[in-house]
Amino acid sequence: MKEHILVTGGAGYIGSVLVPELLSQGYKVTVLDNFMYRQASLGHVCHYPDFQMIRGDVRVERDIRPLLKGVDIVIPLAALVGAPLCAKDPVTAESTNLQAPLDLFQWASRDQLILMPTTNSAYGTGSEGNFCDETSPLNPLSSYAQHKFEVEQSLMERGNAISFRLATVFGMSPRMRLDLLVNDFTYRAVKDRCLVLFEAHFKRNYIHIRDVVATFLWGLDHRDAMVGEIYNVGLTEANLSKMELALAIQRLVPELVILEAPLGRDPDQRNYIVSNAKLESTGWRPRYGLEEGLRELIRGYSMIQNSLYGNV
Repeated sequence: MKEHILVTGGAGYIGSVLVPELLSQGYKVTVLDNFMYRQASLGHVCHYPDFQMIRGDVRVERDIRPLLKGVDIVIPLAALVGAPLCAKDPVTAESTNLQAPLDLFQWASRDQLILMPTTNSAYGTGSEGNFCDETSPLNPLSSYAQHKFEVEQSLMERGNAISFRLATVFGMSPRMRLDLLVNDFTYRAVKDRCLVLFEAHFKRNYIHIRDVVATFLWGLDHRDAMVGEIYNVGLTEANLSKMELALAIQRLVPELVILEAPLGRDPDQRNYIVSNAKLESTGWRPRYGLEEGLRELIRGYSMIQNSLYGNV
């Protein structure tokens, strides 16, 4: 009998890549999404008879609680992702990123497996030489990181769950995000031919969106060995500073001009080298390198022009 998976926020950046893969692997999938970005990112999977799309809000009990009946697995993707977005709307951020998952954990049966994306943003300290694995002390600075930290604690206390601490995700998606660092830098390189960096020496880890999706599938296939654990999910070769990332893009877009200026400050003070050895010890390996992902973005941006309020 097919396992039934509920994916909240399944029409978003990661979900619109994950859901087709789950369906192609033979899972029955129900998606709950409020379509806050007016996206139609799952139209290409409506031909699957095992796909169900529900328009609703993960924060509303009458929307989410009935959907938990009859599902075997829950993948909660619904979130306002990133410190800047959460700072713009702190009330919605707290209700979506903190309260909604806590309610979900309470309403879900202990027999239902939960695969939860969290974040490695909570490793941030701003200090040099900050090497982090899953046992490293956390220092959540932004409300986004703090909420994810609290959710992860509750998730591990609940049990029958796996937490994936995602590095900064990049790559093309049907519900594209241009605000993620690699996606943003590449878009500016392609469209503007100029990047202005602040805290250019700050290092962080990156991961391709399709490797994130593969990680969820890996967790489903290896759940017995992985359940109850936290795993960093990143591309080990891509523990890079902003400047190193910009130079990697410049090698593919030679016209790119790179400047440095003290124009901002990362609210999470992400400056760290992240170990992905724990996940790799299970046999998992990323399939997409940084350069491959950058070339993908460059091709993808030939289709995208972020000019909603522009004159050209």
